[in-house]
Amino acid sequence: MHSRNPVVTRLFIAALVSSVVAVALEAQERFRGGVELISLNVTVTEGGRYVTGLDQADFEVFEDGVKQNLTFFSKTQQPIALAVLLDTSASMDQRLETAQEAAIGFAKRIRPDDVMEVVDFDSQVRILQEFTNDIPKLEKAIRSTTVNGSTSLYNALYVSLKALKNVKATSSEEIRRQAIVVLSDGDDTSSLVEYEEVREVARRSETVIYAVGLKQGSSASRVEFKEAEFVLKQLSTDTGGRAFFPTSVSELPAIYQQISEELANQYTMAYSSKNPLRNGAWRRLMVRVAREGVLTRTRQGYFAPSTPSVPK
Repeated sequence: MHSRNPVVTRLFIAALVSSVVAVALEAQERFRGGVELISLNVTVTEGGRYVTGLDQADFEVFEDGVKQNLTFFSKTQQPIALAVLLDTSASMDQRLETAQEAAIGFAKRIRPDDVMEVVDFDSQVRILQEFTNDIPKLEKAIRSTTVNGSTSLYNALYVSLKALKNVKATSSEEIRRQAIVVLSDGDDTSSLVEYEEVREVARRSETVIYAVGLKQGSSASRVEFKEAEFVLKQLSTDTGGRAFFPTSVSELPAIYQQISEELANQYTMAYSSKNPLRNGAWRRLMVRVAREGVLTRTRQGYFAPSTPSVPK
């Protein structure tokens, strides 16, 4: 069982989560010229390699099985807002330095139009550096992390999803992508936010989650790690990201490089749904490329906008 704070604190956090879910629902669709747009970041691979150079005509987007008409398409790298989350709980003591260097290498790959936030978490969650493209500031924040306490993974994800909601595109013509890259080496043991609450916020966002579950030594076979493995897989699948489970901290630089390469090779597209209902229902998404052996990956769906009921 997770350790819990006083009931008053927990009620406060629960109310805060409910507020964020409501805001996420209202902001689920992007408004461009009065038209509601559903935006998608799509990764296309063939034989393990990224497929680039495709055109809008190569893609078909389906919502609940109904083909949609794209109104925005870009095969060039769109600006991105990244939140990098580092587990600094006591179990990371012997591995933190390597994890720091890997995260710094990742930060150095962002482009001038990109912004990054650095968050560390143990029993508490700290935003060490707010969104910026200043590499020295990001490096300083990453190097400032120290190990202590237990693991509040869900709290950290919730805080980061909330922060990403406040990131604005640099102009009205852009669709700024959003992504979280989270490193953790164990199950959540001290969050006030429950997993299902975090998953709800993630599914209502447009944020792609890349999860790195570090397993090493006896932890690779621990029953206790199974919960973290499930959670990280589920969140990455829901949002169109990927989950990695290295058994050595030495694998982290290569994993961060893979994530960086994927973000650099995504397609960005958007459409206005043909479904006029504003019932708040879950709508399943599928993106297809008419080419044998090609795989696509994007978020699994979104919640339709909802029209509040009017009291009689």
